Amino acid sequence: MSNLPTVKAKDFIKVITKLGYQYKRQKGSHAIYKNLSGRRVIVPIHSGKDLKPGTLLGMIKDIGLEKEEFFDLLESL
Repeated sequence: MSNLPTVKAKDFIKVITKLGYQYKRQKGSHAIYKNLSGRRVIVPIHSGKDLKPGTLLGMIKDIGLEKEEFFDLLESL
């Protein structure tokens, strides 16, 4: 898993916002985003730190994308 590019929470949020997810609420350092169909993803927000690879893969799975699709979207921003 270490061969994944590093991703910060703010970059992940840019991608999911482009996919139609909207900020709903936050508890501590975890922001919850939902889309219109009710699918949700929890984003840990720790400024200046990269998302851990396992956490990132789980979040990508939560939004219903393959990792290649996610990184293609990330590069297009």
